[in-house]
Order: sequence, then structure tokens, then C-alpha cells
Amino acid sequence: MDKPNSSFNGAHPTLYWHRLEDGRVQCDLCPRHCQLREGKRGACYVRANSGGAIVLTSYGRSSGFCIDPIEKKPLNHFLPGTSVLSFGTAGCNLSCEFCQNWHISKSRQWDTLADEASPSQLAHTAKSHHCASVAFTYNDPVIFMEYAVDTAIACHELGVKAVAVTAGYIDERPREAFFQHMDAANVDLKGFTERFYRKLCHGELQPVLDTLIYLKQETQVWLELTTLLIPDENDSPKEVEAMCQWIADNLGPDVPIHFSAFHPDFHMLEKSPTPKATLIQARKIALEVGLNYVYTGNVHNQAGDTTWCPQCGKLLIGRNWYLLEQWNLHKGACPDCHHKIPGVFQDKPGHFGRQRIPVRISQTLE
Repeated sequence: MDKPNSSFNGAHPTLYWHRLEDGRVQCDLCPRHCQLREGKRGACYVRANSGGAIVLTSYGRSSGFCIDPIEKKPLNHFLPGTSVLSFGTAGCNLSCEFCQNWHISKSRQWDTLADEASPSQLAHTAKSHHCASVAFTYNDPVIFMEYAVDTAIACHELGVKAVAVTAGYIDERPREAFFQHMDAANVDLKGFTERFYRKLCHGELQPVLDTLIYLKQETQVWLELTTLLIPDENDSPKEVEAMCQWIADNLGPDVPIHFSAFHPDFHMLEKSPTPKATLIQARKIALEVGLNYVYTGNVHNQAGDTTWCPQCGKLLIGRNWYLLEQWNLHKGACPDCHHKIPGVFQDKPGHFGRQRIPVRISQTLE
């Protein structure tokens, strides 16, 4: 690989690209396949053509670091009750009209990336704060793949897990290289029609479905799904049922799904918030289709917060928002009927609760 020139300070080499006959360079990371002339950035804004090669311009830089409950990602079957060091960068390879982190994902201001940390610093910070995992979140880690992978490797050396919160919009070759370093993923399945993805995300649905099938069938990555239900856009009972049936048929009934409430943001300020009743109805539809672990998010709904045994109906993990109030799992199984609950569980839950702790890496490590 040619060494990139200095047109982007601190740029980091990448692997997935090729040169075109007209002198442009095509990025092969995601289905957008941006074709860039020298000095130009891709749609994600953080990958650019520098010296005839695609480089990552945001390596080692972040929009901030925070310790969260793992349930906030949301992951309900992955080390419940534990804390996770969360961070993102800037940019995104989808352009969702309803983006709820738009000030990060759509940022074109480099002061957004005011915090710096090496992969080793991140791993040691997570370890020193007793975080069970590090999450690549706030914006999609696919676009800062090299930074995320290096951080995951550094975390694994210290016994810290790696979590990807992603839309799954990635090509086949980098997909394998990215997810082989992840322990868990929450994939945002934004809707279940190509119309929705084209109109509101400016992308395509099928690559996301391909990522989901790959994760379930070809990896050991713990997988959960999230769908933000937007009034009159992707919340019809027919679409919810079709999506849940696809999940049951292709991923199986044990992949947890979180139906989350939309609030007006970014370019969809005219939309009303999602009614709680819509989430409850979606959960009911999913359970009727045969999905075993269906949750509701951004609303307070005890039934939708709780993990129930799908075989005997016993309450296994009782949650109050992000706080675990009841824990009845025994060695990852229902204590009554002994049904094994899929997930990554410790013998005892964590007790991090609802805390949110901002972290400055420079203050924690010299």
C-alpha cells in the first residue's frame, strides 16, 4: 500500500479500496462505494482519498467518552448490570432523516473530535474503571473500523469485551474482518422496506439483512436488534409482523429485539413522538410471531423491560429502566423449568444501575 500524503493530518491507512482507471479511488468498505478524487472525503466524511489511497482521518480521536450501563446500548442478554466504556467519533455512512445523534454523526466540525485516546489508553481506562466492555457507539463504528478493531484487540488483551452498536451497513470482506474482533453487537434494523431505507436513510435494506444473517449464522458474536418505530413510517402492524417473521425464519426466535420510541429530531421535527401503545402493540405482534425476547425502549413499561422465561413464564430479570431490581437466573437458566436462556451471563449480575459517568482519558492515564 502506498503511503498517504500529508493532506489529512494524522490520517491512518486502510485496506478496503481500489484505484479506478480515471484516477479516482473507490472505497470498498460499505455499499456506498464512494469514488473519490484526491483530497475528497466520502459520504461518511471520515474516509478520504489521500495520495491515491483511502485513509481514516478520525483515528484516535473521539467526540467523548462515557461509562454507561450495558442495557443502554441496548443489550439485555450480555453481561447484565455491568458498565461499558462508550465512545464514538464523527460521521456516518447512512444519512437518516431521524438521526437522534445527528450532532455527532453529521458533524463536520473537527472540534467535535476534541478528545484523543489510543486503543491502549482506552483499554486501560476501561480496565481501571472496572468496565466489563468497551462500546463503539454514538456514530457507526463501521466507518472508523481500523480504530475500533485496534481498540478491541487492546481490550481483549486485558480481558475487556468489545461491543459494536451499528447499522450493519458494510460490505462482505470488511464485515468479516470487523466482526471477528467483536464480542457483541446491537444492530439497528431501521425498518423493513427498501422504500423506508431509500427515503429516510438514503441507503439500502438488503446489505443490513445480509449482515444480520452473517452474524447469526457464521459468527459467535452475541446479537441483539433495535428498531426505532416512527409514526406512519415503519410502525404499521403489517410491517412489524413481516419483520418479526423474517427474524424468526432467518435468525431464529432467540435473538432479542428492542422496539424503541422515536422522538422528534434532526430533519423530522414535525413528527410526533411514538405512542407507548405502539411499542406495546409491536411487542405483542413479535411475541405472537414466536420471538422469545422482545423489549421496549425509551418508555417505561415493566413487561417490556423484563426478561421472561419463554417456556414457563417466570420473571428472570426485572428491570426498572437500566436498574436491575430482580435476578432469578441460575447459571444462565430458568430456576423453575431449567430452560437455558441465550446470552452471555455471569453467575451474579452487575450493579452499575442507571449511572452515567463522563470520562476524560487524559485525566486517567499519563
